[in-house]
Amino acid sequence: MKLSKILVVSTVIVVAASFFYFDLQQYLNLASLKEQQSAAQEFVSNSPLAAVSVFFVTYVVATALSFPGAALLTLFAGALFGLAWGTLIVSFASTIGATCSFLISRYLLRDSVQRRFSQQLKPFNEGIEKDGGFYLFTLRLVPIMPFFMINTLMGLTTIKARTFYLMSQIGMLAGTIVYVNAGTQLSKLDSLSGILSPSIIFSFCLLGIFPLIAKKLLSSIKNNRELRKFDKPKSFDTNLIVIGGGSAGLVSGLIAGAVKSKVTLIEKHKMGGDCLNTGCIPSKALIRSAKVASTIKKSSEFGIKSLESSVNFANVMERIQHVIRKIEPHDSVERFTSLGVDCIEGDATILSPYVVQVNGKKITTRNIIIATGARPFVPPIDGLDQVSYLTSDNLWNLRQQPKRLVVLGGGPIGCELSQAFARLGSNVIQIEQAPRLMVREDSKVSAFVEQRLAEDGVTVRTQHQATKVEVRNGQKTLLCRNGEKWINIEFDEILVAVGRVANTSGFGLDNIGIELTQRKTIAVNDNLQTSIPNVYACGDVAGPYQFTHTASHQAWYATVNSLFGHIKKFKVDYRVIPWATFVDPEVARVGINEQEAIEQGIDYQLTEYGLDDLDRAITDSEDQGFVRVITQGKTDKILGVTIVGHSAAELLTEFVQAMKHGLGLNKILGTIHIYPTYSEANKFAAGNWKRANAPENILTWVEKYHRWRRKESAYTTAITPQRGDT
Repeated sequence: MKLSKILVVSTVIVVAASFFYFDLQQYLNLASLKEQQSAAQEFVSNSPLAAVSVFFVTYVVATALSFPGAALLTLFAGALFGLAWGTLIVSFASTIGATCSFLISRYLLRDSVQRRFSQQLKPFNEGIEKDGGFYLFTLRLVPIMPFFMINTLMGLTTIKARTFYLMSQIGMLAGTIVYVNAGTQLSKLDSLSGILSPSIIFSFCLLGIFPLIAKKLLSSIKNNRELRKFDKPKSFDTNLIVIGGGSAGLVSGLIAGAVKSKVTLIEKHKMGGDCLNTGCIPSKALIRSAKVASTIKKSSEFGIKSLESSVNFANVMERIQHVIRKIEPHDSVERFTSLGVDCIEGDATILSPYVVQVNGKKITTRNIIIATGARPFVPPIDGLDQVSYLTSDNLWNLRQQPKRLVVLGGGPIGCELSQAFARLGSNVIQIEQAPRLMVREDSKVSAFVEQRLAEDGVTVRTQHQATKVEVRNGQKTLLCRNGEKWINIEFDEILVAVGRVANTSGFGLDNIGIELTQRKTIAVNDNLQTSIPNVYACGDVAGPYQFTHTASHQAWYATVNSLFGHIKKFKVDYRVIPWATFVDPEVARVGINEQEAIEQGIDYQLTEYGLDDLDRAITDSEDQGFVRVITQGKTDKILGVTIVGHSAAELLTEFVQAMKHGLGLNKILGTIHIYPTYSEANKFAAGNWKRANAPENILTWVEKYHRWRRKESAYTTAITPQRGDT
């Protein structure tokens, strides 16, 4: 502990000990104040400035150190100084004292509390940053709330000190006036209960909930003001219009149909969106074909020497289309129509919060959900538009395999496609501007992935910035900068995989004034409500996560809130969000990793288990990778897990469930896992944590106990009389 903190703690302890040692609390009772009233009033009359100063300092110290008797001092202020001056003195003294208590709590405790419970406190901190002053004001209006507790707890948050002071000054004023006014009649008071009668307590409670009601009222007024700009139909064609037929839109339509509302789903291209047609499904089908090709090449490792692979790239791409066609019925118009969803193919245009036009027809609706997804981001590289560059949208039209493929981007999409094309026989060069691949993952994970890509033939060039594309004598060339060096890379095809950008244009957001974020996604609140109250957004177009499974997750909240929000709204839950990168072996993660734990200053413990020790992985020659678990301090509470290995995304589910339902590593260790399976890796990781946190002191005594037990037989034999002994 710092010397300054030691001094603060010592001072607080000395002052508090003195208060109780000298029994100063004997003077802070109603009878004592009545006895001292005459002498105190004489002191005020003879030396008013000194009297005010002594009282003010006493009140500040008592409040700052949370001594009992602040209410009695407030009464005494009324008796000594009258209503006006008493209110003025107490108002400032109490606020300054409360702020001192707040600052002491912040200085001594906040950093350690925030560091230890950063994940749990993150939503609370965000709420305090957004509405902290408002809620503090509400608490201050109710004097039956223990103010010392409010001071201490607020000190542990991120609320600004000036906001705390201002809201405390204003919020405590009403209660201060009541007590000071009662103090003007001190001689007639028999107890404090006479001040806070049931009627007064009820009045203060009404005062306390008034800001909450006012906030709801203001929100309602704001919403009505936003909607008053538009003509509201007398009746509606449908309860809900969903724009976009991807993962978020389909789930929204499915839920709306399930609760028997009339819902219209508009998709301008293909049902299933990016995930089915250009994203998750085709990429995983490609990865599977590449995995088979790689396995055949390594057949000798399995004792099979006669296999040879010859990749027919066109057939590989046709297989992908076959896979898409096989899954299409799950997302088809026919299926969703049978589930009560009115599906329309066409370009939607939002004319107002109540009207959407499609194919020249205007449809009126009570609510709108925007689920228009995202598209590949194409960086402004000079000359890139002069070549027919590839993205995850048009890649699947290829039928001739590129001999030389440049992949721009070292994130999940870039890594997956680089490895797949290399395994199928392309000469792949992957360009990443950052110092390493997959920068959101731990450096150990990045290094592992880069090594595996290199083993599969990918040339990885990190810290390379793509600056220009040129075509010289029919030869396509990419110019890159690496520090002070300039490098020319010749290629046949170039694939842009540097991220995705939300689809927010072309369908009328400007017509109704929907707000966007700095990241150019649609701005939504915790209920997925946009700046227009009856318009919601979910999926990639809203963020903050661009995963198919989070889009589906958000869709439930957006749909339920849009249809039933006038009764009850639900805040979207982002506490446990898993994801995976489907390189081989896979990288799967949930919660924080080690680099994030360090950045956030969390007291954590890292436990690791290597898959080279796992029997099933060894039998399958898949014994590469590891399980890394981040736990809270010395507890078994799971804060995050990263798994690198075969079927990592499947293995992660057990940890996702554990985190979601508050189960620790001890519960995983106590669960039976089938042998031999990959899932045993989770149990063995938990076992490693258990061994690292074994209670050594107890085990020392247990060892002594067992040693004694080994000697007990000889000892009892020696002292037990034998037959014939006398």
